[in-house]
Amino acid sequence: MRYTTQFGSLQDYDKGSVVVIDDDPKNYVFSNVFEVANHSAPYERVAVAKNFEYVIEIAKAEKTSPWFTCAHDEFVLCMDGEVEVHLVKLDNSGAHVSPASQGARLLGCEPEGRKMGRLILGRGHQGLLPRGSAYRFHAELPGCLMLQTIEGPVTVQKWSEICQTA
Repeated sequence: MRYTTQFGSLQDYDKGSVVVIDDDPKNYVFSNVFEVANHSAPYERVAVAKNFEYVIEIAKAEKTSPWFTCAHDEFVLCMDGEVEVHLVKLDNSGAHVSPASQGARLLGCEPEGRKMGRLILGRGHQGLLPRGSAYRFHAELPGCLMLQTIEGPVTVQKWSEICQTA
């Protein structure tokens, strides 16, 4: 049997399905990241996978996001399009987020601190979102981001809407 890997995009994806060999399909869930992004508001961070407190979030990248911050490192993977990530090392970062907090949160203001630079992520490129920094995204055309983080205040859960269970 020959398998071909097919890469999707926001404009061209197949829904797909779970093929279970010898088990009950209700033990599994399946969703399509591009479909989730297409049905979400820009920069709404929707959980598509969860393992204890860790989550994989999908976000539709479109225009400029608000500023986010986090007390731990996060990773972002560009799944489609081209996305700029602006980074600022926060002055007195403890005033913005408790070191004991988990998950990303909205900064709620313009960040004060040293500019760290920017990343330009194309399809398949990954970037580090370092702890104690502020970051925002910008995309001229719609794109799709996957974020690895810990569940937090900006994590949106839509399991009943996004998961195929049979």
